[in-house]
Amino acid sequence: MNKLNRNKVGLVLGSFAALMHVIWSVLVALNWAQPFQDFVFEMHFLINPNLVLPFDWATSIELVALASIVGYAVGFVFSTVWNHFNK
Repeated sequence: MNKLNRNKVGLVLGSFAALMHVIWSVLVALNWAQPFQDFVFEMHFLINPNLVLPFDWATSIELVALASIVGYAVGFVFSTVWNHFNK
């Protein structure tokens, strides 16, 4: 079985996590996040206890940066473990 490139897997997962959080930030900026969140909860027969706060650029940048860093780390660790057990 082929070895996974730890850096590439980390970059792919980090990029995906960042993209998902950019999309969420856009939803918040457009004031579409609360209706979307309410819809998702309702589809699961739940009442949404959360309120979406107003959009803030600094918070949005922090969110995307942190998501990309954590995504990279998770991908890096996953591929390291994968390579270890698939020698």
